[in-house]
Amino acid sequence: MSDRALHEALASSQRHGMLGDRSIDEVVEHAGAFVAALADISGLVVDLGSGGGVPGLVIAVARPDLRLLLIDRRAARTDHLERLVRRMELGGRVAVRCADAGDLALDPAPAAVVARGFGAPEVTASAAARLLRREGILVVSEPPDAGDRWRGISGFERAVSPDPRVAVLHRVPRGT
Repeated sequence: MSDRALHEALASSQRHGMLGDRSIDEVVEHAGAFVAALADISGLVVDLGSGGGVPGLVIAVARPDLRLLLIDRRAARTDHLERLVRRMELGGRVAVRCADAGDLALDPAPAAVVARGFGAPEVTASAAARLLRREGILVVSEPPDAGDRWRGISGFERAVSPDPRVAVLHRVPRGT
């Protein structure tokens, strides 16, 4: 998969209003923080609120060893993502689902959930906890100067992140 194909796909998402106005190079570079945070992960990764495909498509290109499920509750976005996945020839390991994250149950459970602008910490953590395997991780984009907005979020412990632009949270199994 070429960087050009990824850039073209994300530019298409941007033209459709599914990404902000940052340059595609900046978007890809920022999504690299998710890739770094997933260094020790194998198996399935779920992108909650995938929108225009960030960070999911960037992860898919950078980590061909992973399987990804891109989830968004808006059919227009998932239809667009399905076209991009076909165009980028990622269909063998990247799936798209139109669903509300709160309504999903996945078997097997994913090793990681990623989210960029999905919702408030409590909402994001709750959705991820329903999906993740017992010791999975949640990787979330952090706004500048966010402080520790994850303190006190039930079911997760914050880990050291390889990049301050993302928070890495380990799921804590109940009863521990």
